[in-house]
Amino acid sequence: MAKRKRKNNIKYSKIVILGSLLLFCLMIGRIIQLGLSSEIDGTNLKELASNRTTRTDIISAERGSIYSSNGDILAQNVASYKLIAYLDPKRTTNKKKPQHVVDKEDTATKLAPIIGMEKDEVLKYLNKENVYQTEFGIKGKGLNELTKKKIEALNLPGLDFIESFKRYYPKGNFASYTIGYTRTSDDGETTKGELGIEKQYDKLLKGEDGSITYQKDLKGYKIADTPVVRKDAIQGKDIYLTLDSNIQFFVEQAINNSHKGYNWEWFHITVLDAKTGAVLGTSTSPSFDPNKRDLTNYLDMMISSPYEPGSTMKTFTYMAALENGVYNGSETYRSGVYKTKDGTEIGDWDRGGWGVISFDKGYAMSSNVGVINLINRHMSSLMLKQYFKKLGFGKKTGIELPNEAKGKLDFRYETEIYNAGFGQGITTTPIQNVKALTPLTNDGMLLEPYIISKIVDSDTKEVVVENKKKEVERVASSNTVQKMIQLMSDCVNGIGNTGSGYRIDSGELIGKTGTAQIANERSGGYLSGKEDIISSFSGIYPKSNPQVIIYASVKKPSGGSQKPVSNAVKEIVKNISKYYGNSDSNNSTVVDIKDYKVESFINKKVDKATVSLQNQSIKYTIIGNGNKIVNQSPDYGEIITNNDIIYLITNDNAMQVPSVVGLSSKVSRDVLQKLGLNVKLDGVGYVTEQSIAPGTGITNGMEITLKLAPKYQ
Repeated sequence: MAKRKRKNNIKYSKIVILGSLLLFCLMIGRIIQLGLSSEIDGTNLKELASNRTTRTDIISAERGSIYSSNGDILAQNVASYKLIAYLDPKRTTNKKKPQHVVDKEDTATKLAPIIGMEKDEVLKYLNKENVYQTEFGIKGKGLNELTKKKIEALNLPGLDFIESFKRYYPKGNFASYTIGYTRTSDDGETTKGELGIEKQYDKLLKGEDGSITYQKDLKGYKIADTPVVRKDAIQGKDIYLTLDSNIQFFVEQAINNSHKGYNWEWFHITVLDAKTGAVLGTSTSPSFDPNKRDLTNYLDMMISSPYEPGSTMKTFTYMAALENGVYNGSETYRSGVYKTKDGTEIGDWDRGGWGVISFDKGYAMSSNVGVINLINRHMSSLMLKQYFKKLGFGKKTGIELPNEAKGKLDFRYETEIYNAGFGQGITTTPIQNVKALTPLTNDGMLLEPYIISKIVDSDTKEVVVENKKKEVERVASSNTVQKMIQLMSDCVNGIGNTGSGYRIDSGELIGKTGTAQIANERSGGYLSGKEDIISSFSGIYPKSNPQVIIYASVKKPSGGSQKPVSNAVKEIVKNISKYYGNSDSNNSTVVDIKDYKVESFINKKVDKATVSLQNQSIKYTIIGNGNKIVNQSPDYGEIITNNDIIYLITNDNAMQVPSVVGLSSKVSRDVLQKLGLNVKLDGVGYVTEQSIAPGTGITNGMEITLKLAPKYQ
């Protein structure tokens, strides 16, 4: 029995020994395999080792700036701060100099009003358990220098800031659809252009990040005397637009002034350099502030939203007839109503007509029947369509902006051809309309419109791209140009003609009016209300030596009036004449535009602040009866013009709700929030009503609703 047990033990011992030898051999084999192989189980061993001992730090490229042709900054990077709070008591090594948040209640009480949060909301972040540090959500991000200084002045232990950069637009809604805006990812790592120049030239503006790669120790520090691989960042390029800051201001001011007494759905104006094709000014209202991205429409009216242009197209129909040698201005027809072969009646805007008149007179009176007779007697669908295409309609202009639409040129049958001749049933964009007028200011040569003046290397200041006048082709003879200039002049300067509302004393503004019905997208056909129209004007100034081409259009103007357009166009012309030093400048008044960087008035005496502003001719409004300023709008460092108003809020203990009717949503909201009110907006645009009457005492937690409209009532 003992002998059998001994044999079994020997047998098991042999098995253990053999198993151990086999395991040892496998281990040796694996070591040899690891030593000889560069890749195991799909993992590159060298890369794995390198990653564990190598560190790469990113060198962020700075996004380029956007400038006007005058050199004014329209978009730039500014320092931005994220607020953090250290919660771990272990961070403090000296109790006299605490490095973490000690008194959470006190910290929340003092911090909440500065970052626009409730105390309880701040405490939720400060009361987090088992965390080294905390952030404060969206309200704690994107803080400016002024807010950072206010928080630092509290001398609260445990608070710190992480610096980054954000995109800032110093002039607010100035040329905002053209400039566009950027959006930063939630992790704050990437910034991407989403509209306008910021989108079209995103890659060029953002540059290319660099890096530093080095060997690190276990604690992550660089190992001395080890190689460093450095790749420098390529900074983003700077872009200079063709926009002239003064002319852009004239355009935006004219649209704002047109609000007074008139309502409309939208209003657009583009001003082109008549000799080069450069866009000097362009604006659409309602607009938006790219700092806040308070958009109501994501499409740039100048290029992205084609609509039926109406009678401004008659200019190009007449040019087609002239260029094809079939136009006789003295030839007559009976105005009023025309009946097509299928029995459709098409009338003039005055269906009673003006009797038997010439084609020349028909242009001045914007006669649809005149265009129909001209096409029916002497032209064809092919002739008209080919010439429209030659002028650039039905295709993109190629201007350096995203989302350009090409419009629609689709007409074949009799009624469609007639409608196209006076701008119905086809769609165009404002940029196409100003482009098509360039032959009349360049002796028949069609120009390509452009909005980028130059692109500059921000480091070397070398101009890497420079745009200049670009001629496409000759599309009109000198005789055609001279005849059309005469017709456009008669339209504006002739007594009783449709463009007479645009006449200025010198007679140098010429052009053509347009009134287009708005298509009914639901049931087909056209809307029939008096205000269901798009009123427009395409013009040239000055006639004797063209400097600018102006195209303006307004949708659903109150009363179906051309007044909002004519008032705006004449205001722009008067200001441009002063700016360019033309003869009309003697009869015009224009604002001398100056930029002003807002200084800080907080904690200053009211009398000293007002004297300072008066000396610089800056408008201001004092809110409250205190003797010391405790807040202001706009904030310190913002760029405004001498046409804007600074609101100074005093240390009045019995502050009352001010009247904000007539102010923009941006200004009114900023002022009221700084007075401690919760603001709700109803609509977009300018304040027409406020839910709390002016003079009402302000109480804690008071909420006010502002009713807005995209124009003054």
